Amino acid sequence: MTRPGSPSPGWYPDPDGAPGMVRWWNGVTWSDVATPAGPGVTVQRAPALAPRPPAPPAASSAGTLGSPRPPVRPGRGRRIVLAVVALVVVVAALVAAVVAVGGSSPRTPAASPASSASAGPTFAPGTVQIVDRQAGLSYPFLGGGWYEWDLTPLTETTATAGEYFTTQPDVPDGGEFIASCVSGPVAAAFGWSGPASLLATTHAVAASLRTNYYPAPNDLKVVTDEARTVDGHAAWLYEYELSWKIPGYDSTGEKAALLLVDVGRPAPALLWISIPNTHAELYGDIDTVLAGVHVL
Repeated sequence: MTRPGSPSPGWYPDPDGAPGMVRWWNGVTWSDVATPAGPGVTVQRAPALAPRPPAPPAASSAGTLGSPRPPVRPGRGRRIVLAVVALVVVVAALVAAVVAVGGSSPRTPAASPASSASAGPTFAPGTVQIVDRQAGLSYPFLGGGWYEWDLTPLTETTATAGEYFTTQPDVPDGGEFIASCVSGPVAAAFGWSGPASLLATTHAVAASLRTNYYPAPNDLKVVTDEARTVDGHAAWLYEYELSWKIPGYDSTGEKAALLLVDVGRPAPALLWISIPNTHAELYGDIDTVLAGVHVL
């Protein structure tokens, strides 16, 4: 949420003063990562913004980025009023939401998330591919134990579709912890101006996801940060690992991939899959999803 009276979100000269570098301002605070100014990065005039707060003392040799602050949805959980959950479960039991229907049975994952603490709406029998028409993408349904997305939409998208399962029903800051594979059109606040801004927009979205849905403080390790092509469409892949040591969380880290695709629409499509290390046996599903992405 943008603080009243605060300058609008955008790229601004790095408040740390690094020459030629810019940093994303989301309306409230600065991103952790600075980006070189260049094609696709529209730099705003420097407003009278508060300086970026210093990082807290490093918890490991890698250094801790970010600061401990209540995320928008603590612990990557989405607060769901119990009455609403009960209604969703009843409706789901009566009507199966049709997302995509294939000609063969659902793929059985190498390791099913059978330890999921709570269930959600299931996909229609025969579903093998999730079709997100609003985003303009389709990608694999990961099989039994993954449920159709019925939680609060991501702040980073104008609509959210996909699959998830609960890995910890209660976390210290409230809400629940989940594994998720979701998609949607990217919201307007992340600087998209066309294919040349794929890198900048991907980094802005990644910084927002890290702030909103993970425990803090945490350590970031970037695994992949490169241009890709999906069905002939320009794309950017950002894979990363996060780690933390926070009492009350079953997990101590997460592996994730963020794929941004120029689908030829006003907004690019976001695909984000993130799996906590309590279910590290499912890390291979990240590669399965990335290999099965198609532009509609």
